[in-house]
Order: sequence, then C-alpha cells, then structure tokens
Amino acid sequence: MEELTVEVLRAWARTALAELARARTEIDELNVYPVPDGDTGTNLYLTWEAACDALPKGELTFTEAIQAFGRGALLGARGNSGVITSQLIRACGLRLNENLPHHQTDGVLTDPRMSEPAAFADALKYAADAAYGAVAQPVEGTMLTVARAAATGAMTAANDGKTLADVCLAAVASARQALTKTTEQLDVLRRAGVVDAGGAGLVVILGAMESVLTGQHVHVVVPARVEPQGESAESQDGPAYEVMYLLDAPDDKVGDFRQSLATLGDSVVVVGGDGLWNVHVHTDDVGAAIEHGIDIGRPHRIRVTHFADQIHHHEPAPGRAVIAVVAGDGLADLYAEAGARVIRGGPGRRCSTGELLQAIEQSQAPEIVILPNDQDSIAVAEAAATAARQDGIRVAVIPTRAQVQGLAAIAVHDPERSFDDDVVHLSAAAGQTRHGAVTIAIKDAWTMAGRCRIGDALGVVDGDFALITEDLETAAVGVVDRLLGGGGELLTIVTGRDADPALAEAVERHVRRQRKDVDVVVYDGGQDRYPLLIGVE
Repeated sequence: MEELTVEVLRAWARTALAELARARTEIDELNVYPVPDGDTGTNLYLTWEAACDALPKGELTFTEAIQAFGRGALLGARGNSGVITSQLIRACGLRLNENLPHHQTDGVLTDPRMSEPAAFADALKYAADAAYGAVAQPVEGTMLTVARAAATGAMTAANDGKTLADVCLAAVASARQALTKTTEQLDVLRRAGVVDAGGAGLVVILGAMESVLTGQHVHVVVPARVEPQGESAESQDGPAYEVMYLLDAPDDKVGDFRQSLATLGDSVVVVGGDGLWNVHVHTDDVGAAIEHGIDIGRPHRIRVTHFADQIHHHEPAPGRAVIAVVAGDGLADLYAEAGARVIRGGPGRRCSTGELLQAIEQSQAPEIVILPNDQDSIAVAEAAATAARQDGIRVAVIPTRAQVQGLAAIAVHDPERSFDDDVVHLSAAAGQTRHGAVTIAIKDAWTMAGRCRIGDALGVVDGDFALITEDLETAAVGVVDRLLGGGGELLTIVTGRDADPALAEAVERHVRRQRKDVDVVVYDGGQDRYPLLIGVE
C-alpha cells in the first residue's frame, strides 16, 4: 500500500494488537527497567487495545480516525511504556493529519504538504521528539532511543526518494538495530542481559505497520535474555510506588508541573494536550504526587501500584490460568507464547479428562479458563471443569470448536480483568471467528457436500464438509471465499506439519488480490491431517 488511509490505520491497529498479544509474555520477561515488575508487554498490549477499542466502526475521515485512536491510547495508557507509546501515537497522528489534509475528505480535496513517504517519516520524527519532550529526564537505551532511531532511518529513506513501504522498512530496520544496542547503553540492562522491553514492544508495533504496507507478514522475534553480566536487576533500589492519573489542566501549566514531579521521584512522563493529560511517576510520596496535580487542575482515575506487591504477584502461583488443547508443535508454541498451558489433543489424539485435571492441579491457580479447540474435546473439558469445581476452583470452558477460535480468544486474554469479564471477552472473540480447513479424503464416503473418494481435496467450513475438489489450492481458496463472504477483517492461516509452503502462499496471494481490506497472518501450526486451518475475524 502506498497511501496512508483510514483502512491502513485500522489494519495496522488490528495487526499490531495481534502481534503484541503474541509477544506479550516475551516482552514482560525482558522488563527490568525502570522497575523489574515484568509487565511492560502487558501494559503495551492494554494500551494498544484501548486505542483499538476507541476507533469507531463505520465511515470515518482520517482526522476522526486518528483523533479517536490517539485519545483511546491516552485514556487507556498503562505503565511507563504505555504512556510513552500513547504520546508517540497521538503525536504521529497529529503530524500526519497536518501534512496530509487530502485525507480529511470534508468535501474539499486539497493538495498535501508532503508526499506520503515524506509525511510518514516526518511524523515519526515529530512523534519521537514529542516523546522525549514528555519525559522529565529522558534516558538513552530505552524505547525513546528506539523511536528516534526509527525516525532517523525513515527520514534518510524518504530523502532518498523511497516509496512509503521502503520508508517503513528502513524505520523498522533502524529500530531493530537500535534495540540490540540498548543492552550496552543502559547499565541495568547490561547486568540483566536483556534489551529494553519498551523498545522491543515498539519494534513489534512498527513491524505490524511493515506487514500492512508491504503485504507480507513480518514476524518480529523478541530478543531473548542472554548471560547476565552483574548482580540481578531485581536488587536495584528505587521508589516504592507507581502513581498514574488523568489530569484536566491548562496546557501552559504542564511544563512546570512536569518538572515539579521530577523532584518527587523518577520515570516522570506527562503526555496529552488540549486540557487532558496522562500523568505517570515513580515515587515514595504518593500524596504529594497527587497534590501537585491538584495544584494545577483536577486529577481523576487515580491508580497507585506498590511495586513490591506487583513483583511478588509475577512470581509463584498465577491467579488465573488458561489451559489450551493444541493439535501441533507450532500451535503449542503460539499458545505458550500467549501465556497458556498446553495439552496435546485434536484430531486423532483426543485429550482425556485426567490430563486436563492434572493440568489444572499443576497450575495451582484458583481460576481456570479452558480452550478445548475442537468439538470432541468440549465434553471432556466440561467433565474436567465439573470435577475441579468440587474442589472450589472457578473454571470456565470457552466452547472453541477450532484451533483458530482458541487463538482469537487467547489474543484478548487479560489476567487483570475480573474473571467474568475475561470469560466474556474470550467467548466473544472465539464466537466472532468463523473457521475452516482443508484436508485429503482417506476413504470413500458421503459428506454434506456429496460423495468423496480417496484422495479428493475437501474443504471444511464451520465444522462441515462444504467442498470436494481435485486439489488443495482450489479447496482452500473456496473455503476462504465462503468464510469472507460473511465479512471479516483478519484472515489467519495455520499450516500443517507436512503442508507445502506454496499452498499458504497461493491463498495469501488470492486474498491480497481480491480483498485488499483483509489482513492476512500465517502461522506454522504443525498439526496432522489438515494442511491448512483457516480463521476469519
């Protein structure tokens, strides 16, 4: 894509949310700065989710879309990294809107101040500068450094006359390079043997934009922890509390307010504008941090976190566990990365009630969510849930009938929600995902689509055989067209253990050619019997 539109914004929002869900646990594990509380990935995901939720459906001008998305991020920002990310989003959107007025579609088309590539690069630079300005004491080796590197790479490519996609590629490449260097820029990262967690999240977000603009799925690998080079990061001293609140205050008062907060602690970030601000500080004096806000305006939605409690919460027994029945090694990795405990099952290998009960017991969690992920495992999961409830454990079975429904559900899992709310969100995500698959007939039989013979390619739609064709590509394209016929914004393809890579590539090409409004992600699932599993959200 070579134009920044509302559709591109929506696609980027959805793709980045899915990628942050996938990488959330890995980013959490990198989190040692500014406080080793293991929640940076979660905070970034929740911030981005709030921005996505604020983006209205239906027809919007570019101005309306970017303002809603930025405001959603501002209001929903979580933690130091989330607040900085909200500033990057808001500033980038404001700058794009200034430079590309032809997107406002208010009845009068005007010429843009800049070309799309130049405007995108300029917006990244403006956003990076704004993020630095929002932090009372900027520190290099953090996501600020990564944001500035991305902007520098984009500006160089734009000045060389590159296309929009190439400018984005340059931004991502520069951000990745800067991320690897953060370990040596910040001593606490070097001692722990990690890159900056916030910077890693930003690379994931930028990689999602690369996926949208290039039409090729970009899998950002979050760098793993290497050998530590000193004492544990957890031993560092610092303020005891994180204080966050929204603040209604005049814009001209915020500069002095930001500096006054810096006298109370560290990690001071104040972002926003037009009278509404999101305030973040690490401090030992909670009361003073709030009183400083009262001095210039009205603090509300005040949230105080005691770091000692939070760090302890991330250790032994989780409050809620998600247990997923998976059909392949790749699927097991996907679910595990999203924080689920996995049990092997699926076609040809049904899991047992005993296996599920053992997993529930080993989790030691008082709340359990089970994703059975195929029709036959639902009854088994319900039996395990009934037995576990007799021991006082809260258990909910989300009736996922396909692996792709489970993937959609785990992507929205949030352990910080109440149990009931989390179950509602997971159930909604699964229920809104239509599913299909392709396979090869292993015997002659009658199906819902008619009589098939050994070797025929079969297309499955929502659990029923719907197509009988001569080859898998025809079956797969037919399944995808039927699933997308009911609408959809995201197509997920999960390849099987022995699947020909060309099969998924052919389906992806077909969708990108016929449905440019649909995002496509491809995962290696490793499942048996089904060369492709397909989901549409």
